Amino acid sequence: MFSPVDQQHMAEALRLAEKGLYTATPNPRVGCVIVRDGQAVGAGWHEKTGGPHAEVLALRAAGARARGATAYVSLEPCSHHGRTPPCVDALIEAGVARVVAAMQDPNAKVAGSGFARLRAAGIEVESGLMQDEARALNCGFVSRMSRGRPWVRMKIAASLDGRTALANGQSRWITGPEARRDGHAWRARACAVLTGIGTVRDDDPRLDVREVETTRQPLKVLVDSRLQLPLSAKLLQSGQVLVAAAVEDKAGIAALRDKGAEVVVLPNAQGKVELTDLMLELARREINEVHVEAGFKLNGSLLGAGLVDEILVYLAPSILGDSACGMFSLPELTDLAQKWLVQFVNVQTIGSDLRILARVVN
Repeated sequence: MFSPVDQQHMAEALRLAEKGLYTATPNPRVGCVIVRDGQAVGAGWHEKTGGPHAEVLALRAAGARARGATAYVSLEPCSHHGRTPPCVDALIEAGVARVVAAMQDPNAKVAGSGFARLRAAGIEVESGLMQDEARALNCGFVSRMSRGRPWVRMKIAASLDGRTALANGQSRWITGPEARRDGHAWRARACAVLTGIGTVRDDDPRLDVREVETTRQPLKVLVDSRLQLPLSAKLLQSGQVLVAAAVEDKAGIAALRDKGAEVVVLPNAQGKVELTDLMLELARREINEVHVEAGFKLNGSLLGAGLVDEILVYLAPSILGDSACGMFSLPELTDLAQKWLVQFVNVQTIGSDLRILARVVN
């Protein structure tokens, strides 16, 4: 169905889309290449919300050469009026003869209607080329549109025996500087960084991106059921902060708001923050990807609630022993059939540490 030439140009469209890794949110990361007579005559990628879409930029670069050409785009062209006009109109007006898309848009406002309008205009449309790569690049957008919640990636730094901190709470630094820098790159691509009050008490983190260049800082999200966050906490000193609580403490909420933080109260029956409701709230705020850097208790709660999609583990060449804290606080299993399953996606060394990226299967 697709030729090696098709694959070559779609790979380039995906490389272009990746340029929006840190900036396109909450929109999807999209790239487009216009090809005529075997030669690329225009290319573009979506940089930020409100800016021109990839197809529009590629068509501008191609000019009159777009007529009769093939457009390779990493996502189905939009067919609705949002912050910008529909891309299908631009493609039809430019006179392209063929559109090859990596995947259908999961947004219900599009979801095949872009393809339908292109076909109605006499344009040949094919979809599915390098779809897995396109979905991986936009896992957060796909998750928010199809499941109504963000993609949750949990980052853990641990010793070789899976220990994340000493019994006294000390955890800096288990991994090396290269791993920490790599972790900040993953922070930078996320829309929000989430932690718990225990981590704030033990480490007083800033939760911002410092080790790599970025044009924006992710939203800081704190799970703090009883509103115990000290007003002197470093995470309150800069950036946007959202505190998820389980109590209607008017004085505590007012004090946090005076510090520039926003508070949402989402209690469950146990008097803790209802984590599923928190994820729905983040999706409502157009958060695509959530990067979790928390302690073993919140890690276990998120995993147990079925809210973790991906685990990013940095294993250091060290051993801390059984008295140190583990990765997850979970109920005791009585049968191996109850275990959580993961699928290894990528394993590589980062400095002196081992980085494992794994998808949660069940």
